[in-house]
Amino acid sequence: MSNYLLVFLGGGLGSMCRFGIGHLLVSYRLQFPWATFLANFVSCFVLGILVALSLKGRLGGQVSVLLMAGFCGGFSTFSTFTNETFQMLVDGQWAKAAGYVLLSLVVCMISLWAGVKAVS
Repeated sequence: MSNYLLVFLGGGLGSMCRFGIGHLLVSYRLQFPWATFLANFVSCFVLGILVALSLKGRLGGQVSVLLMAGFCGGFSTFSTFTNETFQMLVDGQWAKAAGYVLLSLVVCMISLWAGVKAVS
């Protein structure tokens, strides 16, 4: 199967999961972009697991493309994260934007590390 098709399929599934998280949390009218944060956190953890499996030779090439480039690429929301941060800055919410960036980077790095460690 073509790698492009695998990325397409995995990305569609990842995007559906991200959309589902947003749909589940929209009714809470949260004042912080928790749906994006949660999608990035979970995606980084899953990616960490997949990286570890790949490094151990337990994840094949096509499965790797489907899950890592496709699913995790579709599930993570860096472009949305960037836009939300930008909107906070435009609205003059500098501390909120800085907190969101710092929290996202630190937690997602720890999450990726935890995913790697979960398999190691």
